[in-house]
Amino acid sequence: MSVQLQEVCSRRDLKRFVLFPFSLYRNSPNWVPPFVVDELGTLRRDRNAAFRYCEAAYWLAWKDGKLVGRIAAIRNNRYIEKWGKSYARFGWIDFVDDREVSAALLSRVEEWARERGLLGVHGPMGFTDLDKEGMLVEGFDELGTLPMIYNHPYYPEHLEALGYRKDVDWLEYEIKAPEEIPEKVLRVQDMVLKRSNLRLLQAKRAKDFRPYAREVFEVLNEAYADLYGVVELSQEQIDAYIKQYFSFIRPDYTKVILDKENRVAAFGIAMPSLSRALQKSKGRLLPTGFIHILRALRKPTQLDLYLVAVRPKYQNLGVNAILMTEITRSGLRNGIRSAETSGELEENKAVQDFWKHYDKRQHKRRRCYLKLLA
Repeated sequence: MSVQLQEVCSRRDLKRFVLFPFSLYRNSPNWVPPFVVDELGTLRRDRNAAFRYCEAAYWLAWKDGKLVGRIAAIRNNRYIEKWGKSYARFGWIDFVDDREVSAALLSRVEEWARERGLLGVHGPMGFTDLDKEGMLVEGFDELGTLPMIYNHPYYPEHLEALGYRKDVDWLEYEIKAPEEIPEKVLRVQDMVLKRSNLRLLQAKRAKDFRPYAREVFEVLNEAYADLYGVVELSQEQIDAYIKQYFSFIRPDYTKVILDKENRVAAFGIAMPSLSRALQKSKGRLLPTGFIHILRALRKPTQLDLYLVAVRPKYQNLGVNAILMTEITRSGLRNGIRSAETSGELEENKAVQDFWKHYDKRQHKRRRCYLKLLA
């Protein structure tokens, strides 16, 4: 029987779309579930502010009466306007190891793109740069993380067989915690702060960051503006992210640097790894999932590095090193043994050179694929 594609048109179908990977990865020791409620919120038009400038469609793939795949197609009009590339994005792509299924899913996205006059398809990407992006092409035997995609090893083979080629790669590193921070490093840090008229925000509770929340995202918009595929977040999106995430940040692993006018000059955000907790809770807080999450937050041994951003005027002054030193100092105090970075663009040598000061290994690689349409 051939593959049948069903467009997602109801909330019931959308829930089925979000939950499909839970069955596909049931026996995978390295797949990490997302928070189901966050996935639903991102994909719903009435809850995601990105739909002010994005158009999207989702499909489920069926074969022999079984659900065998899913995919999302996104047209980000701000991306097209900013970068001058008429590409559709594909995301939320998952499928069984059946070439007919993957071909049907991607062919439907390509058809959707052609109907809108678009000239190419790339992905996996989301609505914004804060959504998960990049297909795993190395590191399948490594535990996944909450902010990044995990996928089966056969995915890249299917895409390449369908004419998709590398557009850009991101690298990830596991960083071992040092035994101590050299006194010299701390002296240099103090010198850089004084010379640049900067200071560290002393925060003990999550709410201490609230007065600076908007500026944190303004710095993010400035610092990431020229990175691959990035479209600046709108104020409506910023407000939504603040409401969704800022109450969960951990002061020990969130560092903010302020300038002489008390404005945010740079920030770094890390979180205790929730990978094992999410596997146990199956991506749900209720009825008992929150217990696993709370335990992971209280006694972590590993961190996930989410974001580091520095205003352009303070880049190349060692400010990013100060952020990492402060996160490391908190980690050593709390018994953290290692940290895992999020994706760093392969061409971003400045970031990769920074890790040469640490005991590290580059253990994962993920890829954005591109196919130009005839």
